[in-house]
Amino acid sequence: MKKILMIGCLLLTLAACEQGKGTSDEIQTADDVKVLKLGHDLGKDHPVHLALTKFADIVKERSGGKVVVDMFSNGVLGNEREMLEQIQGGGLDITKVSAASLESFAPQYSIFSLPYLFDDEAHYFQSMESEAVNDLFMSTKDKGFIGLTWFDSGSRNFYTADKPIMHPDDLKGLKIRVIDSRTQIEMLRALGGAATPMPYGEIYTALQSGVIDGAESNPTALTTGKHGEVAKAFSFDEHTRIPDVVVMGSHVWNDLTEEEQNLLKDAAEESTDYQKEIWAEAVEVAIEEAKNAGVEFYYPEKEPFREAASPLYEEYRKDKDLATLLDAFNDSR
Repeated sequence: MKKILMIGCLLLTLAACEQGKGTSDEIQTADDVKVLKLGHDLGKDHPVHLALTKFADIVKERSGGKVVVDMFSNGVLGNEREMLEQIQGGGLDITKVSAASLESFAPQYSIFSLPYLFDDEAHYFQSMESEAVNDLFMSTKDKGFIGLTWFDSGSRNFYTADKPIMHPDDLKGLKIRVIDSRTQIEMLRALGGAATPMPYGEIYTALQSGVIDGAESNPTALTTGKHGEVAKAFSFDEHTRIPDVVVMGSHVWNDLTEEEQNLLKDAAEESTDYQKEIWAEAVEVAIEEAKNAGVEFYYPEKEPFREAASPLYEEYRKDKDLATLLDAFNDSR
């Protein structure tokens, strides 16, 4: 009886191999799969999450399932700074952060927080696709991370409970939330306001309670962040265009084959093209939703803001790396 059972089991195993993908040598095992852990602090309906999902899908498909991206959204792994620290420590493989958040990890990223760095969206896109930005992305290997690609996060603008910001003088005496970035703080000081750094998730309550008088971001903050419920005056001064950056740990990048590196880079760039499209749509929808919720939109003259912020450039040009990037962006015009 035992011999009969053993023969039966052997026959079943052989049959399973014939009906499957081939011989047992061809069957992919868990050891063959590279799992990359990706975390970010946005919701699953956000264009960034959708773009990262596309990135993950492309990577899995083109690697034949040998490279898999495991996604953690909604800040379950921490805020941007905490996830960057995890990247450097090897506990996280990929994240998405604002370039402003990278400033304290790599000072050259402070370039993106300079007000009116880009003339308009076309100049911004052209600059971000330059060799200078690619060099910037790869310049931080020794700091524990590299940049894979960038995502559009639109122009950043001021919004308050009920006071439109039509001139830098309107910012005097106002506490405005900014990203925790030295350049953002210096920008607001140059424009006459009082910078109040705090995490994005705290803005709503701070506006509602009067801890801050306003904030600065793109129009989607009014809807996805629900800030339009407590801030009814949005002023399109378009002082900055700060990209998001998809960051990968050097510990992971260095362990990939050249083929895998190229695969991830290509997938990341394709996700950027997709994100730019759905981001533009999301902004249009957000503006209409915010208007229906009672938010008023204002369009101040930008020149007074440019003039007030111009002294920052003299200071930042003293840094050789920043001066090189400024020249490259000027050449992109």
